[in-house]
Amino acid sequence: MKKEMLINVSQAEECRIALLEDGILEELYTERTSQNNWVGNIYKGKIVNIEPSIQAAFVDFGVGRNGFLHISDIEPQYFRQAGYDPSEIMDGRRSDDDDGDDQEDGDQDADERGDSQRRQGNRPPRTGKLRSGRPRFKPPIQEIFRRGDEVLVQVIKEGIGTKGPTLSTYISIPGRYLVLMPSLGRVGVSRKIEDEDARRKLKAMMLELNIPKGVGFIVRTAGQERSRKELSRDVAYLLRLWKVLVRRIKNQPGPCDVYEESDIMIRTIRDTFTEDIDSIVVDHPDAFHRAKEFMELVMPRYANRIELYESKEPLFHRYKLESEIAKIHQRVVPLKGGGSIVIDSTEALVAIDVNSGNFRGNEENAEENAYHLNLSAAKEIARQLRLRDLGGVIVNDFIDMRKESHRRRVEKSLRDAMKRDRARTKILRTSPFGLIEMTRQRIRPSFKRSVYEDCPCCRGRGLVKTAESMSIEVSRLLMLACQQQNASRVVVRVHESVASYLNNRKRREIISLEESTGVSIQILPSETQFPEHLELDCRDKDGGLITLPFLSDH
Repeated sequence: MKKEMLINVSQAEECRIALLEDGILEELYTERTSQNNWVGNIYKGKIVNIEPSIQAAFVDFGVGRNGFLHISDIEPQYFRQAGYDPSEIMDGRRSDDDDGDDQEDGDQDADERGDSQRRQGNRPPRTGKLRSGRPRFKPPIQEIFRRGDEVLVQVIKEGIGTKGPTLSTYISIPGRYLVLMPSLGRVGVSRKIEDEDARRKLKAMMLELNIPKGVGFIVRTAGQERSRKELSRDVAYLLRLWKVLVRRIKNQPGPCDVYEESDIMIRTIRDTFTEDIDSIVVDHPDAFHRAKEFMELVMPRYANRIELYESKEPLFHRYKLESEIAKIHQRVVPLKGGGSIVIDSTEALVAIDVNSGNFRGNEENAEENAYHLNLSAAKEIARQLRLRDLGGVIVNDFIDMRKESHRRRVEKSLRDAMKRDRARTKILRTSPFGLIEMTRQRIRPSFKRSVYEDCPCCRGRGLVKTAESMSIEVSRLLMLACQQQNASRVVVRVHESVASYLNNRKRREIISLEESTGVSIQILPSETQFPEHLELDCRDKDGGLITLPFLSDH
C-alpha cells in the first residue's frame, strides 16, 4: 500500500494536509490563519468567576475570551490551599502505572484526558475537610480557588458557538516519542501499545534514563521499537523546554502566554508521520525548508522523504483531491456497489442513515444483502467522521438485520474502522431498534462549520417559508398596522413571489382592508431580497414615520 502526505500551503490564508492510501483520501487537516487555534497552548491565567452550582471556574488567560475550568480538570496539587492532602484525594485517574494518555493524538490527547476525568469525577463533590480516611470526591471548587487566583492552564478544547475554550490544569507537552506530564511524577506507557513485552521493555528503558523527580513521561505509540538513544534525546529536549517554561511562569504575571503549540504542518508531521509513509510532498519552498529542518532534527533517518512540489498545476488538483474534498460537504455519500449513507448534523448530535438505494446483491436473500451493505457502510462512516471531523453523540441507523451474528460483525467492522481515528471514540452495541450509538471526541467545530456559515435567508434551517405562508403573515401585520392611530399609508416591500401572491390572490382582502380603515396599502416587489424578507413602512398623513413595535419579532 502506497501512503503519501500532501501539504498544500500555496495560499497564505490556509494550510491543508491530506493523507492518501493508494490514492484514496483517508485523513484531512485544515487550519486558517483567520481562525484562532489555542488547543495545546499553555497559559498563566487568573480566576475571574467561580460557579459553585456547576463546580466550575471561568479563567481569563489573555486571549479575549474566558476559558471554562471544571473541577474534574483540576490537578490535586491545587487542593493544598483548600486544606486537603493531594495524596489522599481520589482524582479520577487510574492508579496503575500504565495510565498514560498517548500524545499520538497531538492536540487531541489533552481533551481525551480531560473527558476521561470528567466522566469519572463529575459527581457531587465532598464538602467536608479531611479528618480521617480517604474522601471519595474532590473538594468543592469554591474552597480551592478565589477570584484573582493565578492558575496554570492548558487549552484542551476550542470554544464552540457561544461556549468558551475548555481548560485543564493537567499540563502535557508532546515530543516525537514521549509526552512530558509535569504532574504525573512517574513513567507510563501508552495504552495503545498492547504488547506486554514491548510495554515492559519500554518502561525499563525509560527508568534507566534517570528522569528527575517530580516530572513524568508517557511513551507514545511512536516510541515503540525506538532505541534508548532516541528516547533519551526526546527526554532531554522536553526537559530543556520545561525549564524554559518554568522560568516564564515564575517571572511573568498572569494572564500571559507560556507555551504555544507548533503550527499545523509541524504538528501533523510530528504526530502522524510513520515509517510506512513513502513521501511528504510540500508545494511551497518556505514550508518545505521548515519541514525539512524539522525532520532532520527529529527524524533524520526519514528526512529524504520530503519532496518539494514544483509543478504549476495545483498540488491537490494533480491528485484529484479538490473534487473529493467537495464531496465531504455533501449530505448524501454514495457507497461502492450501490447504496448510500445520509449524514445530518444538529447542534446536539449527528444522525447517519444507511440506505440500500440501488444496491443489488443476492436477490433471494434480503438478510445477506443488508449485512454486506452495512459492512460497506460501517467503513465509510468511519472515514467520513474523520474527514468531516464530526464529534459529539452520533447515531447510526443501519439497515435492519435479524441475525445476531450479523449485528455483532457490523459492530466489529465499525470498531475496527474507527481504530485508526486519532480522536477518542466509544461505540455501544446495537440497540433493539437497530441503531448503533457512539460518541466521538469533539475538540473544535467540524470541518463543515469552519468552511460555511449559516445562510442569512434560512438562518441555518435549510428551508424558507413559502410565498403563501409569507403572504398570510404579511396580511396579519397589515391589519395591525392599519389599526395604528393616525395611520394613513402603509408600504410593504417583500420578495417578488410574495408580492405577486398578495397582489393577485389576496388583492380583494387588501382592498377591503383599505376601505374599512381608510389606509392606503402599497405592495412593492423586490427581486434582490430573500424569500422571507419583510419591510413594512407606516406613515401618517403628514408623512411622519409611525413606529410599529410588533415588527421587532420579524
